[in-house]
Amino acid sequence: MPNATPALPVEAPLPDRVIALSDGAANAPEGAWPDRIHKRITRAEMSVFLAPAPARARALVYGGGGYIHLVHDKEGVEVALWLNAQGIDAYVLTHRMPGQADADGGVWPYDIALTDGLKALDYLASLAPLPLLHVGLSSGGHLAGVMACQDHSQKAKGALIAYAPINANHRDYKAPAGKPDYPPAEKQAFYDAWPIGITAEPHGIPRMPIFLAYALHDQVVPVDHALNLIKAMQQTGSEVDAHIFPQAPHGFALRELDGTHDQWPSLAARWIDKVLVG
Repeated sequence: MPNATPALPVEAPLPDRVIALSDGAANAPEGAWPDRIHKRITRAEMSVFLAPAPARARALVYGGGGYIHLVHDKEGVEVALWLNAQGIDAYVLTHRMPGQADADGGVWPYDIALTDGLKALDYLASLAPLPLLHVGLSSGGHLAGVMACQDHSQKAKGALIAYAPINANHRDYKAPAGKPDYPPAEKQAFYDAWPIGITAEPHGIPRMPIFLAYALHDQVVPVDHALNLIKAMQQTGSEVDAHIFPQAPHGFALRELDGTHDQWPSLAARWIDKVLVG
């Protein structure tokens, strides 16, 4: 198996190319490598990191940030480098945010991240065929789950989701119960429209294999999110490879691996090998 967590380069790696998916100026992340984030998204785009040829698959990568900002390096570029080490081309999506100011004096609608994800799938569908994976961490895992439910010609082989608020931010399924709505209103509306893994909301049940990595005592994203999806996948006869780690913090990604969750990248790599040949 390839090195599950390749060493980070000293300098920020440059993408092989950046693909604009909407009008607007190129995005410029804030901060310094390897902790850059996007605070204001000026356009939808993908940063492409190519594996050594020939690639065996490609992945659409969704970083987290609670639909307020995007964690570009820790949950985007680093994940892309990890995928590259496994022979997978990685396309890191920078999507616009629900409720964030647009260029016309208004705000982006609740489903703007989904709109941008579909634009990314449209682009990938124009390329030479390769198996596709959705890979998302934190709120990016919610978006990965949403994308896994779309009826699009660009089908995926599976979705890898880690510590993501996939369903229990919905106003009817909140954990803990009584948790306040999330501002802005458009963000809460997106969670309400797309709870992933609730059998009463069948449009949000992925029809593909799912890999989950969650923290048992995560106070930011309670483990209820994972448990709800596991139950829904069991009831629908779908495939889920779920891992819940006792010592993991929220946002562990590929860095904070000083507990039993140090196994998760290797477990995920093994799952990727399985779904790509399935």
